[in-house]
Formats: sequence, C-alpha cells, structure tokens
Amino acid sequence: MPSLWVDADACPRAAREIIVRAAERTATPTWFVANHAVPLPPSKWVKGLAVSQGFDAADNEIVERIQQGDLLITSDLPLALEAIEREARVMTTRGEALDANNIRARVQMRDFMETLRASGEHTGGPSGYSDADRREFANALDRWLAKNQHR
Repeated sequence: MPSLWVDADACPRAAREIIVRAAERTATPTWFVANHAVPLPPSKWVKGLAVSQGFDAADNEIVERIQQGDLLITSDLPLALEAIEREARVMTTRGEALDANNIRARVQMRDFMETLRASGEHTGGPSGYSDADRREFANALDRWLAKNQHR
C-alpha cells in the first residue's frame, strides 16, 4: 500500500486533522515531516518525523524517502516537482492534484511572482483556508485513498 507523506511545516491544522482521521480509518502509513515536532495523536499509522533545522531539510528528507505511487501532500511547488519526478502523486491541502501536466507551469508562475515581490510589487498571498477548501481536500483525499487502498 502506498504511504502518505505530509510536508508538515506549512500544513494547516484543519488539513492535518483530516489526514490523521483518514489515515486511521484506512490504515494508511502516514508521515508528517517537519523541521519541528508536529503535535499528533498516538497512532499505529501516523508518525511524525522531525528533521534538523536548515533550509529545505524537511523537503530533502521527503524526497529521499518517498516512493513511486506514494502521495505527497504539500503546497511547496519545487518539492511537488521533485516528488512527481520520483513518480509519486501530489495533492495540495486544497485538494488540487499536481502532476507532470501542470507542475512546470505552476513553478514558473511561482518564480515569476517571486521576482515581482523581490522588485517591490505587492502581489498578495494565498487566501485563508476556508470551509470549502477543507471539504475539497477531504473529498480529494478520500477519493485517492479509495482508489489506492489495496495496491
């Protein structure tokens, strides 16, 4: 069975709770990776992995461990690209699938927006994590788990 990998450094608490419940319900091995301890309930299926402090330390750990067919939950586009190159599946905490067909354009747009911000342009940030985002994510995660439960 594929594992779930969570880029926990920026994972909203509501998404974390959805992931934990889904992992327990489906007996899916799940790893929350961050550069700090992530509060998680005691579980046979859900584990935290705190890595050393440092730029991209959590991302590097995920890339090193993720396997073909695993699911990575992240909004970090460069990390998503690396996971896709390792033939993992990727989903954002808003339930959006990232894949070989859309990731490069998303990374290019991110880089462009970063250049604008560096030049002093105010581009705004992502909207808050809404109830609709939670529902979309929970539904997308449930669909992925149902499809991949017995692989």
